[in-house]
Amino acid sequence: MSNTVSYSYTDDGRRYAGVLVHPTSFPSPYGIGDLGPGAYAFLDFLKAAGQTLWQVLPLGPTGFGDSPYQSFSSFAGQPLLISPDKLVEDGLLKEEDIRAVPCPAFDPRRVSYAQVIPYKNQLLRLAYGRFKASQDPLLLRDYFLFYKANKWWADDYAFFMAAKDWHEGRPFTQWEPELVHPSPKTRRAWTLRLEDGIRYYLFVQFLFFRQWGELRDYAHASGIQIIGDIPIFCAPDSADVWAHPELFTLDSQGFPTEVSGVPPDYFSADGQLWGNPLYRWEAHEQDGFAWWIRRIQHQLSLVDFLRIDHFRGFCACWSVAAGAPNARIGVWKPAPGWQLFQAVQAALGGPLPIIAEDLGIITPDVAALRDRLGLPGMKVLQFAFEDSQENDFLPHQFKTTNCLCYTGTHDNDTSTGWFYHTSGANRDKVRRYMNSDLSGISWDFIRICLGTIAKYALYPMQDLLHMGSDCRMNLPGVSGNNWCWRYCAEDLNPEMASALCRLTKLFGR
Repeated sequence: MSNTVSYSYTDDGRRYAGVLVHPTSFPSPYGIGDLGPGAYAFLDFLKAAGQTLWQVLPLGPTGFGDSPYQSFSSFAGQPLLISPDKLVEDGLLKEEDIRAVPCPAFDPRRVSYAQVIPYKNQLLRLAYGRFKASQDPLLLRDYFLFYKANKWWADDYAFFMAAKDWHEGRPFTQWEPELVHPSPKTRRAWTLRLEDGIRYYLFVQFLFFRQWGELRDYAHASGIQIIGDIPIFCAPDSADVWAHPELFTLDSQGFPTEVSGVPPDYFSADGQLWGNPLYRWEAHEQDGFAWWIRRIQHQLSLVDFLRIDHFRGFCACWSVAAGAPNARIGVWKPAPGWQLFQAVQAALGGPLPIIAEDLGIITPDVAALRDRLGLPGMKVLQFAFEDSQENDFLPHQFKTTNCLCYTGTHDNDTSTGWFYHTSGANRDKVRRYMNSDLSGISWDFIRICLGTIAKYALYPMQDLLHMGSDCRMNLPGVSGNNWCWRYCAEDLNPEMASALCRLTKLFGR
């Protein structure tokens, strides 16, 4: 992969509007949303609705808890998003292959990862078998071009995943000691042992990036730009941590010595204990932040803007002792945010198409870093009505157009759910502020969002569909039953697209 990336980012002075929905939520007969027909139908809906933005969650392969914020790699794509229908189009699956694999009775509105993972893995294995026997010169050429451009990260990822399979999914800290920090000789020996598994994972990544690239091009042709997302930290059991232990706070056996989280806040009285190892920032500084530069460049080859989760961690990270039961007790450890982003900007050769997730405990130094870099921050309308007081999330208090206004995010309740669970006083504040009869509260939130001075207005798909709390995407601090929500094809219709288009144009977006 080259060290420069071509970006579509320009500060053109326009006002944008769009929808936040992860591809796992798309309609699909295969138990989980994917990059096939449901994704293209969604983009057609966005175009008809006059929308210009689509925001996704991190696109990496999910690990513990199925969270896109705990991925096996900062560079790889999610295999579960690969569309079997597109594989049939490419000749890598046949209809009889799909019929031959027993299909569970999937819930069209919920993802059951326990069912989906083995089912889709069987389909991908069949596609791999057909690929190995393929004589299609164009397919083989595309594969080798992909591998040549991505081997700098893909070799580590494919080896890591093949080794996980060999060890029945156990974290790398439970592998043979020689594999925790393998010497070149050990790596070569195990590469021969794991050869077919390594080739399989490289092939699956080829499929993901092929399908994602086609979908991204379709979005661009429809006038839609994509906002991507990356977590600031890496999962403790990931190819990143295994392959680059010198960049993380680990002991000699690969275990974190201190882990990430946030202290008690709006979302959790115990704080949030994420468990990711912290960065050894001095090591990143010594090599000019090369890993971070490659990570951001790589992600910006997939999307147009990049939201970085937990931006305040670039000023200081909440450090919790490994093994602590919660995140209440910890210390803030400084981080070299300014130096890092200066290095990234120099590598990109232009403005930073980066969005700062600046929610939670935001101290003056965090705001100063965001503003010094010229990055847009986030405003969440639900926070504006949490009490009767004035606050920065109320639209009349917005001080700049350089921000994104959300009705809510993946971590919030849906707007309808929030409204019916908040206090009577808060509901009354919403009613009076929005001059609403409360018959369609989530669209009242969308209307206010569109009408703010914020350059970017975004709303989760659940708010477009008037969904309640049972449809929220994530409940922070709670493991299990998250990241599962899906909608059905019939939920979107031309009347809704027309109504959203009229509302969007009304506010000059």
